[in-house]
Amino acid sequence: MIHAVILGAGSRGVNGYGRYALAHPDELKISAICDIDAAKTEKYGQLFSVPEKFRFTDSEALFGAGKLGDVIFICTQDRDHFRHASRAMELGYDILLEKPVSPDLGECLELVRLAKKHKRKVVVCHVLRYTAYFGKLKELIDRGTVGKVIGIDEKENVEYWHQCHSFVRGNWRNSRETSPMILQKCCHDFDILYWLCGSECERISSYGRLNWFRKENAPQGAASRCLSGCKAKENCPFDAEKIYIEEFNKLNLSAEAKKTAFPYSQVCLDPSEKNLYEAIKTGPYGRCVYACDNDVVDHQVVNMSMKNGIVCTLTMSAFTAKGGRQVKIMGTEGEIEAGEYENRIVVRRYGHDAQTIDVRSLTDDLSGHGGGDNRLIHDFIAEVSGKEASVCSSTIDRSAESHIMAFAAEYSRLHDGQNVKIEEFLKNEGKCGY
Repeated sequence: MIHAVILGAGSRGVNGYGRYALAHPDELKISAICDIDAAKTEKYGQLFSVPEKFRFTDSEALFGAGKLGDVIFICTQDRDHFRHASRAMELGYDILLEKPVSPDLGECLELVRLAKKHKRKVVVCHVLRYTAYFGKLKELIDRGTVGKVIGIDEKENVEYWHQCHSFVRGNWRNSRETSPMILQKCCHDFDILYWLCGSECERISSYGRLNWFRKENAPQGAASRCLSGCKAKENCPFDAEKIYIEEFNKLNLSAEAKKTAFPYSQVCLDPSEKNLYEAIKTGPYGRCVYACDNDVVDHQVVNMSMKNGIVCTLTMSAFTAKGGRQVKIMGTEGEIEAGEYENRIVVRRYGHDAQTIDVRSLTDDLSGHGGGDNRLIHDFIAEVSGKEASVCSSTIDRSAESHIMAFAAEYSRLHDGQNVKIEEFLKNEGKCGY
Protein backbone atom coordinates (compact mmCIF):
# COMPACT_ATOMS: atom_id res chain seq x y z
CA MET A 1 0.00 0.00 0.00
CA ILE A 2 1.39 3.36 -1.08
CA HIS A 3 0.17 6.52 0.68
CA ALA A 4 -0.01 9.59 -1.57
CA VAL A 5 -0.42 13.33 -1.05
CA ILE A 6 -2.22 15.32 -3.75
CA LEU A 7 -0.89 18.86 -4.19
CA GLY A 8 -3.18 20.57 -6.70
CA ALA A 9 -6.71 19.12 -6.73
CA GLY A 10 -7.53 19.98 -10.33
CA SER A 11 -8.48 17.77 -13.24
CA ARG A 12 -5.14 15.98 -13.40
CA GLY A 13 -4.50 15.67 -9.67
CA VAL A 14 -7.92 14.27 -8.85
CA ASN A 15 -9.44 12.77 -12.00
CA GLY A 16 -6.20 11.82 -13.72
CA TYR A 17 -4.40 10.25 -10.77
CA GLY A 18 -6.20 10.50 -7.43
CA ARG A 19 -9.25 8.47 -8.44
CA TYR A 20 -6.97 5.51 -9.11
CA ALA A 21 -7.04 5.04 -5.32
CA LEU A 22 -10.82 4.54 -5.36
CA ALA A 23 -10.58 1.83 -8.02
CA HIS A 24 -7.47 0.18 -6.53
CA PRO A 25 -7.70 0.55 -2.74
CA ASP A 26 -5.19 -2.25 -2.24
CA GLU A 27 -2.51 -0.28 -4.13
CA LEU A 28 -3.02 3.38 -3.26
CA LYS A 29 -4.48 5.52 -0.49
CA ILE A 30 -4.73 9.32 -0.50
CA SER A 31 -3.41 10.47 2.87
CA ALA A 32 -3.47 14.28 2.45
CA ILE A 33 -4.73 16.85 -0.04
CA CYS A 34 -3.93 20.49 -0.73
CA ASP A 35 -5.41 23.09 -3.07
CA ILE A 36 -5.77 26.86 -2.88
CA ASP A 37 -9.50 26.40 -3.54
CA ALA A 38 -11.04 25.44 -0.19
CA ALA A 39 -14.15 24.05 -1.89
CA LYS A 40 -12.02 21.53 -3.80
CA THR A 41 -10.05 20.57 -0.72
CA GLU A 42 -13.28 19.94 1.17
CA LYS A 43 -15.03 18.04 -1.63
CA TYR A 44 -12.13 15.80 -2.58
CA GLY A 45 -10.97 15.42 1.00
CA GLN A 46 -14.33 13.80 1.66
CA LEU A 47 -14.17 11.76 -1.55
CA PHE A 48 -10.83 10.24 -0.56
CA SER A 49 -11.68 9.98 3.17
CA VAL A 50 -8.81 12.28 4.12
CA PRO A 51 -8.99 13.40 7.78
CA GLU A 52 -9.77 17.11 8.13
CA LYS A 53 -6.40 17.83 9.72
CA PHE A 54 -4.72 16.66 6.52
CA ARG A 55 -6.74 18.90 4.19
CA PHE A 56 -4.74 22.03 3.34
CA THR A 57 -5.28 25.21 1.34
CA ASP A 58 -1.67 26.36 1.51
CA SER A 59 1.40 24.44 0.34
CA GLU A 60 3.57 25.90 3.09
CA ALA A 61 1.21 24.50 5.68
CA LEU A 62 1.25 21.14 3.92
CA PHE A 63 5.03 20.95 3.87
CA GLY A 64 5.23 22.38 7.37
CA ALA A 65 3.27 19.39 8.63
CA GLY A 66 6.15 17.09 7.65
CA LYS A 67 6.09 14.01 5.44
CA LEU A 68 2.50 12.78 5.23
CA GLY A 69 2.89 9.99 2.70
CA ASP A 70 5.28 7.93 0.65
CA VAL A 71 4.75 9.92 -2.54
CA ILE A 72 3.33 13.25 -3.62
CA PHE A 73 1.42 14.06 -6.81
CA ILE A 74 2.43 17.61 -7.78
CA CYS A 75 -0.28 18.92 -10.11
CA THR A 76 -0.08 22.65 -9.44
CA GLN A 77 0.43 25.43 -11.98
CA ASP A 78 3.55 25.30 -14.14
CA ARG A 79 5.44 28.09 -12.37
CA ASP A 80 4.89 26.47 -8.96
CA HIS A 81 6.43 23.11 -9.85
CA PHE A 82 10.04 23.94 -9.02
CA ARG A 83 9.49 25.21 -5.49
CA HIS A 84 6.99 22.46 -4.71
CA ALA A 85 9.13 19.64 -6.11
CA SER A 86 12.37 20.84 -4.50
CA ARG A 87 10.67 21.17 -1.11
CA ALA A 88 9.06 17.73 -1.47
CA MET A 89 12.43 16.12 -2.22
CA GLU A 90 13.93 17.70 0.89
CA LEU A 91 11.17 16.06 2.94
CA GLY A 92 11.86 12.66 1.38
CA TYR A 93 8.92 12.27 -0.98
CA ASP A 94 9.12 10.37 -4.23
CA ILE A 95 7.29 12.50 -6.79
CA LEU A 96 4.84 12.16 -9.63
CA LEU A 97 5.25 15.55 -11.31
CA GLU A 98 2.76 16.94 -13.81
CA LYS A 99 4.29 18.28 -16.99
CA PRO A 100 5.86 20.59 -17.86
CA VAL A 101 8.55 20.29 -15.19
CA SER A 102 9.05 24.07 -15.25
CA PRO A 103 8.84 26.94 -17.77
CA ASP A 104 12.46 27.74 -16.89
CA LEU A 105 15.28 25.64 -18.37
CA GLY A 106 17.56 26.23 -15.40
CA GLU A 107 14.89 25.01 -12.98
CA CYS A 108 14.33 21.86 -15.05
CA LEU A 109 18.02 21.00 -14.96
CA GLU A 110 18.27 21.84 -11.25
CA LEU A 111 15.44 19.42 -10.43
CA VAL A 112 17.36 16.68 -12.27
CA ARG A 113 20.35 17.46 -10.05
CA LEU A 114 18.27 17.55 -6.86
CA ALA A 115 16.65 14.20 -7.66
CA LYS A 116 20.13 12.65 -7.85
CA LYS A 117 21.32 14.48 -4.74
CA HIS A 118 18.35 13.39 -2.60
CA LYS A 119 18.14 9.97 -4.27
CA ARG A 120 14.44 10.51 -5.00
CA LYS A 121 12.35 8.92 -7.70
CA VAL A 122 10.81 11.73 -9.75
CA VAL A 123 8.57 10.61 -12.61
CA VAL A 124 7.13 13.19 -14.99
CA CYS A 125 3.59 12.62 -16.29
CA HIS A 126 4.46 11.89 -19.90
CA VAL A 127 1.46 9.58 -20.05
CA LEU A 128 1.66 8.95 -23.81
CA ARG A 129 4.58 6.55 -23.30
CA TYR A 130 2.23 4.33 -21.33
CA THR A 131 -0.50 4.04 -23.97
CA ALA A 132 -1.12 0.97 -26.11
CA TYR A 133 -1.00 3.22 -29.20
CA PHE A 134 2.50 4.62 -28.73
CA GLY A 135 3.72 1.44 -27.04
CA LYS A 136 2.92 -0.49 -30.21
CA LEU A 137 4.70 2.07 -32.38
CA LYS A 138 7.79 1.76 -30.19
CA GLU A 139 7.63 -2.03 -30.44
CA LEU A 140 7.31 -1.96 -34.24
CA ILE A 141 10.30 0.40 -34.58
CA ASP A 142 12.52 -1.53 -32.17
CA ARG A 143 11.62 -4.80 -33.91
CA GLY A 144 12.84 -3.41 -37.22
CA THR A 145 9.44 -3.86 -38.86
CA VAL A 146 10.13 -1.13 -41.44
CA GLY A 147 13.91 -1.43 -41.43
CA LYS A 148 16.04 1.52 -40.43
CA VAL A 149 13.92 4.55 -39.57
CA ILE A 150 14.82 7.57 -41.70
CA GLY A 151 12.13 10.07 -40.70
CA ILE A 152 9.12 10.60 -38.43
CA ASP A 153 6.33 13.12 -38.97
CA GLU A 154 3.99 13.85 -36.07
CA LYS A 155 0.88 16.02 -35.98
CA GLU A 156 -0.52 17.26 -32.69
CA ASN A 157 -4.17 18.00 -33.49
CA VAL A 158 -5.12 20.17 -30.54
CA GLU A 159 -8.76 20.48 -31.70
CA TYR A 160 -10.51 23.84 -32.04
CA TRP A 161 -12.58 23.68 -28.83
CA HIS A 162 -9.65 22.39 -26.76
CA GLN A 163 -7.50 25.29 -27.92
CA CYS A 164 -10.25 27.71 -26.88
CA HIS A 165 -10.77 26.02 -23.54
CA SER A 166 -7.16 25.59 -22.38
CA PHE A 167 -5.08 28.01 -24.42
CA VAL A 168 -7.35 30.98 -25.14
CA ARG A 169 -9.78 31.21 -22.22
CA GLY A 170 -8.14 28.83 -19.76
CA ASN A 171 -5.20 28.35 -17.44
CA TRP A 172 -2.51 28.03 -20.13
CA ARG A 173 -3.49 30.96 -22.33
CA ASN A 174 -0.65 33.30 -21.35
CA SER A 175 3.01 32.28 -21.50
CA ARG A 176 4.03 34.94 -18.98
CA GLU A 177 1.80 33.29 -16.38
CA THR A 178 2.39 29.66 -17.35
CA SER A 179 4.45 28.29 -20.26
CA PRO A 180 4.89 28.67 -24.01
CA MET A 181 2.47 26.47 -25.97
CA ILE A 182 5.27 24.36 -27.47
CA LEU A 183 6.39 23.43 -23.95
CA GLN A 184 3.05 23.10 -22.17
CA LYS A 185 1.28 21.06 -24.84
CA CYS A 186 4.07 19.60 -26.93
CA CYS A 187 6.63 18.45 -24.36
CA HIS A 188 4.51 15.27 -24.72
CA ASP A 189 5.33 15.16 -28.44
CA PHE A 190 9.03 15.85 -27.99
CA ASP A 191 9.19 13.13 -25.36
CA ILE A 192 7.51 10.65 -27.71
CA LEU A 193 9.82 11.52 -30.61
CA TYR A 194 12.89 11.23 -28.36
CA TRP A 195 11.58 7.86 -27.11
CA LEU A 196 10.62 6.48 -30.54
CA CYS A 197 13.91 7.57 -32.11
CA GLY A 198 16.01 6.33 -29.21
CA SER A 199 18.19 9.37 -29.63
CA GLU A 200 18.72 12.89 -28.35
CA CYS A 201 18.13 15.87 -30.61
CA GLU A 202 21.12 17.59 -32.20
CA ARG A 203 19.55 20.55 -34.06
CA ILE A 204 16.12 22.17 -34.11
CA SER A 205 14.27 25.00 -35.82
CA SER A 206 10.71 26.28 -35.58
CA TYR A 207 8.12 28.72 -36.94
CA GLY A 208 4.75 29.65 -35.49
CA ARG A 209 2.60 32.43 -34.11
CA LEU A 210 -0.77 33.43 -32.70
CA ASN A 211 -2.70 33.67 -35.93
CA TRP A 212 -6.40 33.84 -35.26
CA PHE A 213 -7.50 34.35 -31.66
CA ARG A 214 -6.81 38.10 -31.66
CA LYS A 215 -9.11 41.10 -31.21
CA GLU A 216 -8.70 42.27 -34.82
CA ASN A 217 -10.26 39.01 -36.05
CA ALA A 218 -13.48 39.36 -34.03
CA PRO A 219 -16.55 39.13 -36.28
CA GLN A 220 -18.91 42.08 -36.57
CA GLY A 221 -21.30 42.26 -33.65
CA ALA A 222 -19.12 40.21 -31.30
CA ALA A 223 -19.48 40.96 -27.58
CA SER A 224 -16.83 40.62 -24.92
CA ARG A 225 -18.75 37.66 -23.44
CA CYS A 226 -20.72 34.95 -25.24
CA LEU A 227 -23.81 35.42 -23.05
CA SER A 228 -23.80 39.22 -23.20
CA GLY A 229 -25.87 39.82 -26.29
CA CYS A 230 -23.28 38.64 -28.81
CA LYS A 231 -24.69 39.11 -32.31
CA ALA A 232 -22.12 36.79 -33.89
CA LYS A 233 -22.71 33.71 -31.72
CA GLU A 234 -25.00 31.85 -34.16
CA ASN A 235 -22.20 31.28 -36.67
CA CYS A 236 -19.33 31.15 -34.18
CA PRO A 237 -17.93 27.63 -33.57
CA PHE A 238 -16.06 28.95 -30.52
CA ASP A 239 -19.21 30.13 -28.71
CA ALA A 240 -19.04 29.11 -25.05
CA GLU A 241 -22.70 28.07 -24.96
CA LYS A 242 -22.09 25.63 -27.83
CA ILE A 243 -18.92 24.19 -26.31
CA TYR A 244 -19.97 23.95 -22.66
CA ILE A 245 -23.77 23.66 -22.62
CA GLU A 246 -24.84 22.04 -25.88
CA GLU A 247 -21.99 19.53 -25.94
CA PHE A 248 -22.46 18.71 -22.23
CA ASN A 249 -26.12 17.90 -22.85
CA LYS A 250 -25.12 15.54 -25.68
CA LEU A 251 -22.93 13.40 -23.41
CA ASN A 252 -24.10 9.80 -23.27
CA LEU A 253 -22.75 9.27 -19.78
CA SER A 254 -24.11 8.50 -16.34
CA ALA A 255 -24.71 11.40 -13.97
CA GLU A 256 -21.66 10.32 -11.97
CA ALA A 257 -19.42 10.14 -15.04
CA LYS A 258 -20.55 13.60 -16.14
CA LYS A 259 -19.11 15.05 -12.93
CA THR A 260 -15.56 14.23 -14.05
CA ALA A 261 -15.95 14.74 -17.82
CA PHE A 262 -13.41 17.05 -19.45
CA PRO A 263 -13.59 20.01 -19.98
CA TYR A 264 -16.79 20.60 -17.98
CA SER A 265 -15.27 19.59 -14.64
CA GLN A 266 -12.75 22.39 -15.08
CA VAL A 267 -15.42 25.01 -15.71
CA CYS A 268 -17.23 24.37 -12.42
CA LEU A 269 -16.92 21.99 -9.48
CA ASP A 270 -20.20 20.12 -10.04
CA PRO A 271 -21.06 20.24 -13.75
CA SER A 272 -24.74 20.53 -14.61
CA GLU A 273 -26.52 22.69 -17.15
CA LYS A 274 -27.44 25.19 -14.43
CA ASN A 275 -23.96 25.33 -12.90
CA LEU A 276 -22.24 25.59 -16.27
CA TYR A 277 -24.46 28.50 -17.26
CA GLU A 278 -23.62 30.28 -14.00
CA ALA A 279 -19.91 29.67 -14.55
CA ILE A 280 -19.76 31.02 -18.10
CA LYS A 281 -21.89 34.07 -17.28
CA THR A 282 -19.10 35.61 -15.23
CA GLY A 283 -16.12 33.25 -15.29
CA PRO A 284 -13.15 33.05 -17.67
CA TYR A 285 -14.66 30.33 -19.83
CA GLY A 286 -17.47 32.61 -20.99
CA ARG A 287 -15.19 35.20 -22.56
CA CYS A 288 -15.13 35.84 -26.29
CA VAL A 289 -12.11 34.09 -27.78
CA TYR A 290 -11.20 37.35 -29.54
CA ALA A 291 -11.19 39.33 -26.29
CA CYS A 292 -8.93 37.33 -23.95
CA ASP A 293 -5.45 37.99 -22.62
CA ASN A 294 -3.98 35.02 -24.49
CA ASP A 295 -0.58 35.17 -26.19
CA VAL A 296 0.38 31.54 -26.89
CA VAL A 297 0.61 30.37 -30.48
CA ASP A 298 -2.22 28.54 -32.23
CA HIS A 299 -0.09 26.95 -34.97
CA GLN A 300 3.58 25.94 -34.89
CA VAL A 301 5.90 23.69 -36.88
CA VAL A 302 9.21 22.22 -35.68
CA ASN A 303 12.05 20.49 -37.55
CA MET A 304 14.46 18.22 -35.68
CA SER A 305 17.69 16.43 -36.57
CA MET A 306 18.43 13.65 -34.10
CA LYS A 307 21.95 12.50 -33.21
CA ASN A 308 21.35 9.08 -34.79
CA GLY A 309 20.45 10.64 -38.14
CA ILE A 310 16.65 10.44 -37.96
CA VAL A 311 14.92 13.64 -39.10
CA CYS A 312 11.58 14.52 -37.46
CA THR A 313 8.88 17.09 -37.98
CA LEU A 314 6.15 18.18 -35.60
CA THR A 315 3.09 20.25 -36.46
CA MET A 316 0.93 21.58 -33.62
CA SER A 317 -2.34 23.17 -34.68
CA ALA A 318 -5.51 24.44 -33.07
CA PHE A 319 -7.33 24.31 -36.38
CA THR A 320 -8.48 20.70 -36.43
CA ALA A 321 -11.95 19.20 -36.11
CA LYS A 322 -10.76 16.12 -34.25
CA GLY A 323 -8.04 15.65 -31.66
CA GLY A 324 -5.39 12.97 -31.26
CA ARG A 325 -1.91 12.62 -32.65
CA GLN A 326 -1.12 11.31 -36.11
CA VAL A 327 2.26 9.72 -36.79
CA LYS A 328 3.99 8.63 -39.99
CA ILE A 329 7.19 6.62 -39.68
CA MET A 330 9.28 6.21 -42.83
CA GLY A 331 11.84 3.41 -42.96
CA THR A 332 14.14 1.69 -45.44
CA GLU A 333 11.81 -1.34 -45.70
CA GLY A 334 8.39 0.18 -45.21
CA GLU A 335 6.22 2.83 -43.57
CA ILE A 336 3.82 3.08 -40.64
CA GLU A 337 0.83 5.42 -40.54
CA ALA A 338 -1.03 5.76 -37.27
CA GLY A 339 -4.04 7.75 -36.08
CA GLU A 340 -4.69 8.11 -32.37
CA TYR A 341 -8.26 9.31 -32.88
CA GLU A 342 -9.07 6.32 -35.08
CA ASN A 343 -7.17 3.86 -32.80
CA ARG A 344 -5.56 2.46 -35.93
CA ILE A 345 -2.01 1.64 -37.00
CA VAL A 346 -1.27 0.64 -40.61
CA VAL A 347 2.02 -1.08 -41.48
CA ARG A 348 3.04 -1.15 -45.13
CA ARG A 349 6.17 -3.17 -45.86
CA TYR A 350 7.38 -2.50 -49.36
CA GLY A 351 6.06 -5.14 -51.74
CA HIS A 352 3.66 -6.62 -49.17
CA ASP A 353 -0.01 -6.15 -48.34
CA ALA A 354 -0.80 -3.56 -45.70
CA GLN A 355 -1.37 -4.79 -42.14
CA THR A 356 -3.91 -2.91 -40.03
CA ILE A 357 -3.70 -3.04 -36.23
CA ASP A 358 -6.74 -2.04 -34.20
CA VAL A 359 -5.36 -0.47 -31.01
CA ARG A 360 -8.57 -1.49 -29.21
CA SER A 361 -7.48 -5.12 -29.59
CA LEU A 362 -4.31 -4.39 -27.61
CA THR A 363 -5.91 -3.15 -24.39
CA ASP A 364 -9.16 -3.15 -22.45
CA ASP A 365 -8.46 0.33 -21.05
CA LEU A 366 -8.74 3.35 -23.33
CA SER A 367 -9.76 5.75 -20.55
CA GLY A 368 -7.76 8.91 -19.71
CA HIS A 369 -5.15 9.52 -22.43
CA GLY A 370 -5.85 6.16 -24.06
CA GLY A 371 -5.26 4.27 -20.83
CA GLY A 372 -1.98 6.07 -20.20
CA ASP A 373 -3.13 7.71 -16.97
CA ASN A 374 -3.94 4.43 -15.25
CA ARG A 375 -0.86 2.61 -16.47
CA LEU A 376 1.38 5.51 -15.42
CA ILE A 377 0.03 5.37 -11.86
CA HIS A 378 0.25 1.58 -11.74
CA ASP A 379 3.87 1.59 -12.91
CA PHE A 380 4.80 4.51 -10.64
CA ILE A 381 3.43 2.63 -7.61
CA ALA A 382 5.36 -0.47 -8.64
CA GLU A 383 8.56 1.53 -9.07
CA VAL A 384 8.42 3.28 -5.70
CA SER A 385 7.55 -0.08 -4.11
CA GLY A 386 10.96 -1.35 -5.18
CA LYS A 387 9.99 -3.26 -8.29
CA GLU A 388 11.84 -2.91 -11.59
CA ALA A 389 11.12 0.32 -13.44
CA SER A 390 8.91 0.09 -16.51
CA VAL A 391 10.52 0.43 -19.93
CA CYS A 392 8.17 3.40 -20.36
CA SER A 393 9.33 5.12 -17.18
CA SER A 394 9.53 8.88 -17.80
CA THR A 395 12.02 9.74 -15.08
CA ILE A 396 12.98 13.38 -14.76
CA ASP A 397 16.41 12.91 -16.36
CA ARG A 398 14.73 11.42 -19.45
CA SER A 399 11.97 14.01 -19.39
CA ALA A 400 14.54 16.81 -19.36
CA GLU A 401 15.40 15.93 -22.98
CA SER A 402 11.90 16.78 -24.18
CA HIS A 403 11.98 20.06 -22.28
CA ILE A 404 15.35 21.04 -23.75
CA MET A 405 13.90 20.44 -27.24
CA ALA A 406 10.85 22.57 -26.40
CA PHE A 407 12.91 25.46 -25.05
CA ALA A 408 15.20 25.36 -28.09
CA ALA A 409 12.19 25.27 -30.45
CA GLU A 410 10.68 28.30 -28.74
CA TYR A 411 13.99 30.14 -28.95
CA SER A 412 14.10 29.39 -32.67
CA ARG A 413 10.50 30.54 -33.18
CA LEU A 414 11.22 33.84 -31.45
CA HIS A 415 14.34 34.33 -33.59
CA ASP A 416 12.86 33.92 -37.07
CA GLY A 417 13.29 30.17 -37.25
CA GLN A 418 16.99 30.19 -36.42
CA ASN A 419 18.70 26.79 -36.56
CA VAL A 420 19.61 26.01 -32.96
CA LYS A 421 22.37 23.57 -32.07
CA ILE A 422 21.30 21.95 -28.81
CA GLU A 423 24.84 21.60 -27.44
CA GLU A 424 25.49 25.33 -27.80
CA PHE A 425 22.03 26.14 -26.48
CA LEU A 426 22.78 24.27 -23.24
CA LYS A 427 26.28 25.71 -22.86
CA ASN A 428 24.83 29.20 -23.01
CA GLU A 429 21.92 28.43 -20.64
CA GLY A 430 19.29 28.65 -23.35
CA LYS A 431 20.64 31.87 -24.86
CA CYS A 432 22.78 30.33 -27.64
CA GLY A 433 25.10 33.34 -27.47
CA TYR A 434 23.49 34.75 -30.62
